Amino acid sequence: MSNLRQLLPRRAVRPRDPRSVSVVDRHHADFDQPLTMRSGDVLERFRIGYETYGKLNADASNAILICHALSGDSHVAGYYTDDPAEKPGWWDEAVGPGKMFDTERYFVVCSNVLGGCRGSTGPASIAPDGKPYGLRFPLVTIADMVAAQARLADYLGIERWFAVAGGSMGGMQALQWAVDLPERVANVLFIASTPRSSTQNIAFNEIGRQAIYADPHWRNGDYYGQAVKPDAGLAVARMIGHITYMSEHSLEEKFGRNLQDHTEVKYTFDTEFAVESYLQYQGFKFTERFDANSYLYITKALDYYDVAQGYGTIYDALRGVLANFLVISFSSDWLYTDKQSRQLVEPLRRLKKEVEYHRVDATFGHDSFLVEVDKMAAIISRYLDKMWERRQRVGA
Repeated sequence: MSNLRQLLPRRAVRPRDPRSVSVVDRHHADFDQPLTMRSGDVLERFRIGYETYGKLNADASNAILICHALSGDSHVAGYYTDDPAEKPGWWDEAVGPGKMFDTERYFVVCSNVLGGCRGSTGPASIAPDGKPYGLRFPLVTIADMVAAQARLADYLGIERWFAVAGGSMGGMQALQWAVDLPERVANVLFIASTPRSSTQNIAFNEIGRQAIYADPHWRNGDYYGQAVKPDAGLAVARMIGHITYMSEHSLEEKFGRNLQDHTEVKYTFDTEFAVESYLQYQGFKFTERFDANSYLYITKALDYYDVAQGYGTIYDALRGVLANFLVISFSSDWLYTDKQSRQLVEPLRRLKKEVEYHRVDATFGHDSFLVEVDKMAAIISRYLDKMWERRQRVGA
């Protein structure tokens, strides 16, 4: 993959959004109280990396937690420097003054998940014996991620979130907050997600993991400090995942059968099609910011996810929730389909919980929740405004 930097043109420097939250700082919180995981393992101490945007009001009632997806992190918006070429946070169009998550009204928090590699404790972190955890790190579940976030909320002085929001894996975390800690979340924004990973979801994740296992540089997870990391396997895993985030229409529209850097097929195994070049580049870029073991752990957490686990049925799991729900799915999303979203909506309605559901027409597949911000803003801004006005009126 040594020539992949040349496969796509250099990213153009775009003018910064004047409504951006601008330069932000990385933060972290360290916790010494043991965390008992769903697996039964105990993490004696851990760190959570996070970022904040806006200001917490006097009674800490305006806090919104945004939960990230598999490949995301705590850098949801803004920039780390004044460098105009720097890439903004992964949901910069959604978070900022006057935006979907309006930082002039709300105090927005985004944390890196437990098991991640972007500021929070995970397999690449140093264990008590002074060596990286590697595969000695305990298996993580979505519920464990939420339990760690609850510690962060305590640290920040937030007793109850006005809203917990997230797309994809972030939606799972938001739902788990409502189930595990019902008194601590008023509203859940469940976007492009599922209450239960399907067999197909698990199958795609396993292919990605097998690509990492097959990389000889993976060394059974003990590659830290080595000259070569399992980047080839991680890149292939990312390529597989990236396909599931798009739709057939978006791939066809963006690339078609266009050739890369030539006008006629060469009948070789070299990169010939533009879509091949794109996927290789995406895989390569991912290895620059992500840890292969974290990819294994987080995809396993996705596979384990079933909100009904431990309850028997989804109805039993949802019976005690107190939050109001906004559920959004996208017509072209074949990773977490609108059918899967309805598997949450229908039980909530039968249980007489307050839920608002929108199926958004969009062509970008699962990535629509990142791309179709304008369509979502009309729904989410109105919903948050409604719930904020209700809170002001009734004081709850």
